[in-house]
Amino acid sequence: MQKILTAEEMREVDRLTTEKYGVPSIILMENAAHSVARAIAERLGGSVAGKSFLILCGRGNNGGDGAALARILATQGAKVIVYLTAKSEDSKGDARVNFQMLEQLSAALGPASHGGFAQFGNTDGYFSCGLIKDSEHWQKIVDRLMKRMDGFDCLVDALFGTGVTRPLEGFFKAIPDFYNAIYDSNKKHRRARPLLVSVDLPSGLNADLPEIIGNHIKSDLTVTFTAPKLANVLPPASNANGELVVANIGSPQELIDECPSKTFLTESRDAETWLEKTAFTSASYKNKRGHALLVAGSNDYAGAAVLAGNAAIVSGVGLVTIATARSAQNSIAARVLPEVMTRGVAETAAGAAAAEAFTEIDEFVAKSIDAVLVGSGLSSSEESTRNLVRRLVDERRTPVVLDADGLNSLSPFEIQGSDERPLVLTPHEGEFLRLLGTTDREALKDRVGVVRAFAEKHRVILVLKGERALVAAPDGRVLINPTGNSGLGKAGNGDTLAGIVTGFVAQAAQLRIDVFETVAAAVYIAGLAGDLAAEEHGKRTMRASDVRDRLTAAFRKLTTND
Repeated sequence: MQKILTAEEMREVDRLTTEKYGVPSIILMENAAHSVARAIAERLGGSVAGKSFLILCGRGNNGGDGAALARILATQGAKVIVYLTAKSEDSKGDARVNFQMLEQLSAALGPASHGGFAQFGNTDGYFSCGLIKDSEHWQKIVDRLMKRMDGFDCLVDALFGTGVTRPLEGFFKAIPDFYNAIYDSNKKHRRARPLLVSVDLPSGLNADLPEIIGNHIKSDLTVTFTAPKLANVLPPASNANGELVVANIGSPQELIDECPSKTFLTESRDAETWLEKTAFTSASYKNKRGHALLVAGSNDYAGAAVLAGNAAIVSGVGLVTIATARSAQNSIAARVLPEVMTRGVAETAAGAAAAEAFTEIDEFVAKSIDAVLVGSGLSSSEESTRNLVRRLVDERRTPVVLDADGLNSLSPFEIQGSDERPLVLTPHEGEFLRLLGTTDREALKDRVGVVRAFAEKHRVILVLKGERALVAAPDGRVLINPTGNSGLGKAGNGDTLAGIVTGFVAQAAQLRIDVFETVAAAVYIAGLAGDLAAEEHGKRTMRASDVRDRLTAAFRKLTTND
C-alpha cells in the first residue's frame, strides 16, 4: 500500500531528502521532469520525437518542473511551445533556475528559423518560449492556439500542482476553460485530440481535499511524485486526474514511512501478497481452506442469500453454508450453486423461536465455522430478528461480517469489535449515516475522517462502500480502494461483496492471516472483478452475478499460482 501525503508532508519529505541525504533539490526537479517525459512517451507510442507539445508553466516549482520538461522533450526530438506565466526574476529557487535556462537558450539560439521555432542543438527538436502578460494577452494566445489545436499531440498543465489552497483568480481562472474545452471536445474518441497531462495534480484542485474548490483542469494523465495526495485518489477531485502515475524521483522510502499520515492507497501488490499467502498447495483441501457461514435470506429476500453464497464459494474458501429460516430454505437451495450447502433454522418471526434459532446457529458455529456473515436478505422489521442479530454479534465465536439488515438491527452503542474476534462492517452510505445517528449527508463530507473515527471508537474494521470504497482499521489506518466503478451501484452487488469478504475472512481465520489485510484484499479484488465485468458487459448491463463470474479473471490477473 502507498501512503497518501498532504502537501505539507510532501514538502517536508523534499526538504529532508536534500538536508538529510544530500540530494540537491534541483536534481529532484530534474528527476520529476524526466518521469513525466517517460510517462508521456509511453502513451505516445514509446517516443516523443516528432511530436508537438504545448506546456503552460506557473511561477512556482510546478512551473519549474514544466520548464525542465520542455527542455528535456526538445532534446528528445519534440517540437515544444512553452508559455511562462511569470518572468524568471519573478520566481525563485529551482523554478527560477529552469526558467532562466529556457530564456538563455532562446537568446543563444537567435532568431527562429523553422516556422517560429528555434532548433535545439543537433537534434530534430524545436522549441519556442513565450510569456503570458495578462488576461487580454492570454485570450489572444488562446485564439491563435485553438486554430492549430489539431497539430498538437500533447498539452501539459504545469501551472500550480499541489500549491493551490483557494479557487483560481484573475486570468488563471480562465486557463482551465481552455484545457477543458479540448478535454470535452471528443470524449469517446480521445485519439482525435491531444493527450492532456497534469504535473503532480490538475491545477485548480486543493491537494489535501477530495472536494472541488473551484475551476480546475481535467486531465487524461496525472504524474504525481513520491506519494499520492488525497485529491489524486479520492472523488470527486480524483475524477479530474485521469490515469494516475506515482513516480519515484529520489526520496528515500523511510522519509515517507516516517510521515504521520495514516491514510493509504491500496495497490495490486497488496492483493497479490494476500493471494500468495493463501495459495493452494498439495496439502490444501476443504477443511484447511475455511468454512464460511452466511446467516442470510428470508421469504422476501431469498436472492440476497443466493448472491452472497454464490460469491463466497468462488472466493477460494473450502466450504460455504447458508443458514436461513426453514420456510425460505427450499427457495434458496433451488437457486444457489450446488456446492453451497443450506441449513434451515427456526423462524425468528415466531418470537421466542429467535432463541432457538440462535442456539442452532451457535452450536453449528462451535463445531466447524471460521467466519460468519450476518445480514444479507434478513429482515430487521421484526424485533425477534434484531435480537438474533444482537446475540450473534455479542456472543460471537469467530470473526463476523455485518451487512444490510445485520447493520440495521444494531444501534451504534451495541457495536464493539475485538482483536480476538474481529467485527467487519460493510455499510453503504445510507446505512453508515444510520450508524452515525444522523440523516445529514454533510456528516460524510470528510469520509476518511469519519470512517477513521468510527473504526477507532468501536474497534471495528469498516468498509464504507461508495464511488471509492474506504477500508478503516481499529488503529486508525484508512485505505482508499482504487478498483471498482459505477456499474457496481446496482442491486445485489452489496450482497456479492459481503459474500466475497466473508469467504476471504474464513480463509484468513483458518490460515492465521491478518483480517484487516484480508478485507483490504477482498475489496480490491471484488472491485477488480467489477472493472472486468464492466469491460465485458458495460456498466449499463452488468449484473452482480457478472462480478462473481469475473472473479476467476481477477485472480488470474493478480497471480499465476491458482
